[in-house]
Amino acid sequence: MAVRQLVLSSRQIRDRVAELAQQISADYADRNLVMIGVLNGAFIFLADLARAVTIPHQIDFIRVASYGQSATSSGTIRLAKDAEIDLDGRDVLLVEDIVDTGTTLAWLTEKFKEKKAASVRICSLIDKQERREREVRIDYVGFTLQQGFLVGYGLDYAEQHRSLPDIYSLQF
Repeated sequence: MAVRQLVLSSRQIRDRVAELAQQISADYADRNLVMIGVLNGAFIFLADLARAVTIPHQIDFIRVASYGQSATSSGTIRLAKDAEIDLDGRDVLLVEDIVDTGTTLAWLTEKFKEKKAASVRICSLIDKQERREREVRIDYVGFTLQQGFLVGYGLDYAEQHRSLPDIYSLQF
């Protein structure tokens, strides 16, 4: 049985999301912004972020899989759902719950450049650097953490714990 230890409170998360939204709103003023959430983990973060962004924008989702039912990445990326909005000439902000190895976001960045997006930037709630394998530029970072298997606020372990309002480290 895993033990949970509090890492980030819902208040800390809410305050940081508001700061990120303010920065994104300023950076994308007068631009053609599409926020694309990476399912399943980013849906809660994207919902809160999208409501706090003060400029017009569109929202879409993609689904990729690399973890399955395991605590570690399989290393194989599979696009299960693609964006439905035409991204040609659009400014894309990929919204992710956590950047761990960097492999998925490096792969996604290339995919959206192939779709002729005007720009592709990344916003991640958590930048966790302990297992980074691919260097990726994260333009908007909620929190930088070094280690721990994190759950809550959209982050899961085997599809459990997503609905927790705070973020915890699971200790097995």
